[in-house]
Amino acid sequence: MKQNKMAVMPMGKLLFTMAVPLMLSLLVQSLYNIVDSIFVARLSEDALTATSLVYAVQFLMIAVAVGTSVGLNALLSQRVGAGKAEEACHAATTGLVLTLATAAIFSLVGLFFSQPIAALMTDDETLQELCIQYMEICVVLCYGTFLQTYGQRLLQSVGDTVLSMCSLIIGAVVNIILDPIMIFGLLGCPAMGIRGAAIATVIGQCLGAVAALGFNRWKNPTVHVKFRGFRWSWQDVAAIYRVGMPTIVMQAIGSIMTFAVNAVLIGVSSTAVAFFGVYYKLQNFLMMPMNGLGQAAIPVVGYNYGAGNGERIRQAWKIVIPTGVIFALIGTAIFLIFPEQLLLLFSASDEMLAMGVPALRIISLTFVCATLTIICGYFASGLGNGVINMLGGALRQLVLLVPLVWLLTSFLGIDYTWYAMWVSELAAVLYSVTATRRELRNKVDPLMQRAAD
Repeated sequence: MKQNKMAVMPMGKLLFTMAVPLMLSLLVQSLYNIVDSIFVARLSEDALTATSLVYAVQFLMIAVAVGTSVGLNALLSQRVGAGKAEEACHAATTGLVLTLATAAIFSLVGLFFSQPIAALMTDDETLQELCIQYMEICVVLCYGTFLQTYGQRLLQSVGDTVLSMCSLIIGAVVNIILDPIMIFGLLGCPAMGIRGAAIATVIGQCLGAVAALGFNRWKNPTVHVKFRGFRWSWQDVAAIYRVGMPTIVMQAIGSIMTFAVNAVLIGVSSTAVAFFGVYYKLQNFLMMPMNGLGQAAIPVVGYNYGAGNGERIRQAWKIVIPTGVIFALIGTAIFLIFPEQLLLLFSASDEMLAMGVPALRIISLTFVCATLTIICGYFASGLGNGVINMLGGALRQLVLLVPLVWLLTSFLGIDYTWYAMWVSELAAVLYSVTATRRELRNKVDPLMQRAAD
């Protein structure tokens, strides 16, 4: 039943059982990023600013890991749905080789280029040193990030989001426990400051990766890595990156956006950079339920598209859209009502509060638009089209946002910077909804017509 529940379980129940574990796992993942920042903020605002700057590099690394795994997830779900289990195993092995290769590239970048990257981020020597200390650990030892993401997607491709969640929770809990011990030197451990935060993160990611790969080895009923008789397939690579590359680009856009916006804000003050880093992590935390819902749709849509069941795809569409809007409205309410309390979690200074409270309220009004853009992108990815995801992300995070942030900050001041998000999010949602509806008409409606005939 585990390998075919996506074909027979009532759609509402299916999405609920798959999305809730994903939501919880993403919330936990986002939570330990927030906990890192909370503890680092207690060191100094400079330390918080440094981690906010390095987050652009981490985001790029995560973009490649997630994008490759999303492409693999869509391919595996379609092959499992079409009853091609052996081909799915072959694709999983190809995906593992790609995962290890990309992790090795990032590791080498962290080993040899941490110092020049830090110099690009800031002219402040103190901030540069803190950035280097954090990068040399998190980026060089990035294998846990890549393998954990890979293992989770293999589980999700057959509908097992519970074990995927468990692997992430294991890594997150370890990280949260180790953070104060390694940062401040508790229980006999030496105080390592910002390096301690990086080491705690790496240990948590590695243990999460071990758990995810172990769950696949013993609990995945269909998809397994098989090196015996394995032959490299460029066709599989192309299929993975047909969906995965647009997702990588979309995720990388977040890294470029963070880097570019930080470059604008550092001209205002380091507090502005620290606030933007805090906001981005808070926003990611509150958007995780919507991301979980969208990610749950990928294997559901991919499986039923591979099986030729258009009716179930339409059912999923009618459920995920209104559900996502409800979650977005809840997030909006939290930002509107509790902005000061959210910032105080990060030991916000009076300057950060004066800047951040109105900013969070302005930004929160874009959450519904952002949610619809994200869900449409994931839904289209399940149908094998990752371009909609990429272009939607580009519109909301780069093409319009960065120039508008520069213009508003330069000519009107920091108080008006955040209105840039209103324009970019509105343009992105108009494109994404229109393009995804067209994809449904072109790919899903013909399946339904054939079934009716």
